Amino acid sequence: MTAKSKRIFKIITGIIIFFTLPSLLLFGYVIFKYNEDLPTGVSGEKADLLAHKMLNSLNYEAYKNTDYIAWNFKRRHHYEWQKQDNICDVYWKEFRVTLNLNNPELSKAYVHSFKVENDIAKELKDKALKYFYNDSFWLVAPYTVFNKDVDRKLVSENSFLVTYNSGGDTPGDSYLWVLDDDGKPISFKIWASILPIDGLEATWTDWTTTETGAILPTFHKLLFFGLEMDGIKTSK
Repeated sequence: MTAKSKRIFKIITGIIIFFTLPSLLLFGYVIFKYNEDLPTGVSGEKADLLAHKMLNSLNYEAYKNTDYIAWNFKRRHHYEWQKQDNICDVYWKEFRVTLNLNNPELSKAYVHSFKVENDIAKELKDKALKYFYNDSFWLVAPYTVFNKDVDRKLVSENSFLVTYNSGGDTPGDSYLWVLDDDGKPISFKIWASILPIDGLEATWTDWTTTETGAILPTFHKLLFFGLEMDGIKTSK
């Protein structure tokens, strides 16, 4: 290797270290500070009672009787969900997908309002379904704790662990709900396969009471990031 080549190599190496070392140090700090083992808990009546207390604090009956929910997620994705029929229109950029959540094969995809088929349609449908699973969970997760194949375990007086054994995009994920004295969620901690750190905490404190009486969140804080839901509208 010539002297000039060595100099270029040192410069390139220095640039790589300059940009990657701070990221590695930050990632190591985050893992050291936030990474937690999945807590243990006890299934049974006490766990279910605490879960019901949370649902009551959020007016679950009003949510159950809500047929239509519209919202924006991070001002990137827009949703119009006919909840009783389980049909949701998902909008982003120049795309729209009408998801049939009971039978995804019947979903329809559009580009600039023109219906598309074949591989393009499949790609858009798959993407819209992933968007919906993620973005709707940040909106209505508390209301799903008694869904099919969901386990609940009491961890402490004001916290219980929920594990989703099927459904969604990443079955097997667990969430530790932390409640205030009235049973309203304050935060949850996440053990999810898509996250590199176990036990990350997200806030559930910015609530709004919608037109139907269902109580939904408008913002979450996760580490250094904010997840905003706006344009929330509901009807029966």
